[in-house]
Amino acid sequence: MSSQVILNPNRDKSLRRRHPWVFESAVAELKGRGRSGDTVDVFDSEGDWLGRGAYSPTSQIRVRMWTFSKEESIDNAFFLRRMEIALKLRTRLFDPEVTNAFRWIASESDGLPGVTIDLYDNVAVLQLLSAGAEKHRDKIVWAINKLKPGTHVYERSDVDVRKKEGLEPVTGVVSGEPPMQVTVKENGLSIIVDIENGHKTGFYLDQRDSRAAAAYYAKDADVLNCFSYTGTFSCYALQGGAKSVTNVDVSQPALDLAKQHVALNGLDESKSNYVKKDVFKQLREYHERGDQFDMVILDPPKFIDNKASLTRAARGYKDINLYGIHAVRNGGLLLTFSCSGLMPADLFQKIVADAALDAGRTIKIIARLNQATDHPVIGSYPEGYYLKGLVCEVTDL
Repeated sequence: MSSQVILNPNRDKSLRRRHPWVFESAVAELKGRGRSGDTVDVFDSEGDWLGRGAYSPTSQIRVRMWTFSKEESIDNAFFLRRMEIALKLRTRLFDPEVTNAFRWIASESDGLPGVTIDLYDNVAVLQLLSAGAEKHRDKIVWAINKLKPGTHVYERSDVDVRKKEGLEPVTGVVSGEPPMQVTVKENGLSIIVDIENGHKTGFYLDQRDSRAAAAYYAKDADVLNCFSYTGTFSCYALQGGAKSVTNVDVSQPALDLAKQHVALNGLDESKSNYVKKDVFKQLREYHERGDQFDMVILDPPKFIDNKASLTRAARGYKDINLYGIHAVRNGGLLLTFSCSGLMPADLFQKIVADAALDAGRTIKIIARLNQATDHPVIGSYPEGYYLKGLVCEVTDL
């Protein structure tokens, strides 16, 4: 018999709406051992069964729910079912001749809290960020190999959130012989993914649709790509007919890979510029010199780690957008993003609008961009929506 978590009175509403988290403050009692990652049954204060989840004794999120079906056991078949359903959706979304890299498992939104799996051709990169995910590592890897035979598996569980779950970082080969760099196709472009040292699981798959939008807007434009990383926004822009692209990033290895991407895709290298510098400093220099571009892309890293840092992060977003807006020619476009899940979409829009006001310029929002289609948002878990983007015309009106 599994351990039981009993909730405090009136703390069952979110679970009845199938939200996948139980916070420490909602727990009245634990009956049984409740070791890290153990499967527990959750009951309301009246003794009604609500669901089954993974227990995490050190985390504020005390239980992450696996299932709301009493008949469902958390066994090999469970992981196989969830992962097969997720794979079927992605198979519908992508033609492998055009795009062969996608997010296979998007944690809570695919019914597997704490589990992220990105597939880069025949290499699966695995992140296990919760106690429950860690506990069932072998079942998850077994299901990968069952559903995608011959897939090499590499782990990138090197994210700080594991500390909150009482887990140490883990990286390395799990199965097969994955190459440390793999070349994939995305919308027909070739992209080199560094699975060992790259950001996240090696690449920002969530910006796929936004990169395609950048190609659409870039025709005949001088493009400034800030926080350019490996330059894929720039490759799309060049493919879309940009006159020039300038990549700004603080990482020389990322800029070197950006150069490789231009050559790999047969794009015009004479149109590409590379600036190794802190983006904030570079934008201020552009402003001081009066340098401007037809299109500015702002895709900064996540500024917010917790709710307490929201105010400080809002100032950071305001600052970067203020100078980003200064860098846009009259009638040009700003593509600006926040990948912070704790940043509400309406607040992000207000920050960008306030930055325009302080810059003495007018913005018109002409499109909204979101995380790519392989990063779905399950209806009961709105927190799964994290990537917000705005396409704005900037004028001197």
